[in-house]
Amino acid sequence: MGQITLKNVSKSFGATVIIPEIDLTIEDGEFVVFVGPSGCGKSTLLRLIAGLEDTSAGAIVIDGRDVTGEAPAKRKLAMVFQSYALYPHMTVAKNIAFPLKMAGEDKAAIDRKVADAARILNLTNYLDRRPGQLSGGQRQRVAIGRAIVRQPSAFLFDEPLSNLDAALRGTMRLEISELHHQLKTTMIYVTHDQVEAMTMADKIVVLNAGNIEQVGSPMELYKTPKNLFVAGFIGSPKMNLINGAVAAKHGAATVGIRPEHMQISTSAGEWKATVGVAEHLGSDTFLHVNADGVGPLTVRADGEISVRHGDTVFLTPDPTKLHRFSEDGRAM
Repeated sequence: MGQITLKNVSKSFGATVIIPEIDLTIEDGEFVVFVGPSGCGKSTLLRLIAGLEDTSAGAIVIDGRDVTGEAPAKRKLAMVFQSYALYPHMTVAKNIAFPLKMAGEDKAAIDRKVADAARILNLTNYLDRRPGQLSGGQRQRVAIGRAIVRQPSAFLFDEPLSNLDAALRGTMRLEISELHHQLKTTMIYVTHDQVEAMTMADKIVVLNAGNIEQVGSPMELYKTPKNLFVAGFIGSPKMNLINGAVAAKHGAATVGIRPEHMQISTSAGEWKATVGVAEHLGSDTFLHVNADGVGPLTVRADGEISVRHGDTVFLTPDPTKLHRFSEDGRAM
C-alpha cells in the first residue's frame, strides 16, 4: 500500500510562507510528478512528505495513518536524491545492502534482496565494483537499488537525473518508468523539467509559488490547461500566447495556440510572418517567426521544410485548437 494524503498542509519559515495550505491525494501505485520552476516549493513539499521538514500546519496521512509527527524512518518511504550519496569505500553490493544491515536483517535475507535489486536494475555484473568505477547512470541505479531493498510504501525522487548528461537522462527516464511498471509501487518524482513530467507521470502536479495550479494526466494538462501559467509551462516548445487585437477578436484577453496547431504556407494564410531562426531537428523544424500584427511565434513544421532566415511565410491557426484566457489568466 502507498496512498498518501495531504490535508491542509502548509510550511512557513518565520513570516515567509513557502507552501500555503494545500490538499492532495496520491493513490496507491501512482507515478506522480511535482513540476514547476525553481523556487516553486516542489522539493520542500517532497521533504514534508518524507519527514525531513516539519509541517507548519495540516496533516500527512500514509495508508490511513497520520504520520505528521513521526520520524522519517517510521514512514516506510525511501528517498533518492539528486546526489547519489554513495559510500566510496564500499562495493555496490555493500552500498545497496547498507540500510538492511543497519536495520539488523540477517545475511541470507540481505543477500537475496540485494541480488533481486541488482537483477531489476541490471547491476548484477557490477556488485563487486566501487562507485568510483561506475558511470553516473550506474551510480544513480545503485542509489535506487538502495531504496528498493527497503521495500517502501512509496519512492520519493528529488531531481535524480539533474547531474546526468542529456542522453543518459533520456535512458534513465525510461529505466525509472519501467521500474515503476515492474514494482507497481507509489512514486513521487520532483523535477523542473516538464519533458520528464510529460513522459513519466500518471499524474502531474503543477506548482507555482507553493500553490497547486493544476493536477491531472499529462495530456489533460497539455490539452486543457486551467490557466496561463500551466499553458505557458507545459509543452516544449511552449504554447504561443497572443494578446491585443487577435485575442479581442476571439473575445478573450489572451489566446494561446500550440506550435503544431498552425498550418504553414509560402503563398497564403491568415497571418503573414517573417522567418527568424529555423531550428532543424531532423523529424521536425521549429520556426521562430515574427507575424505582422501578432508578434513573435514558434511554429512546428515538417523536418524537411526549406525555409531560411528572412523568408516570408503565411500561418493559419487551427480555430478548434485555440485556447482562450480571461483577464485574470483563467481558461475560458
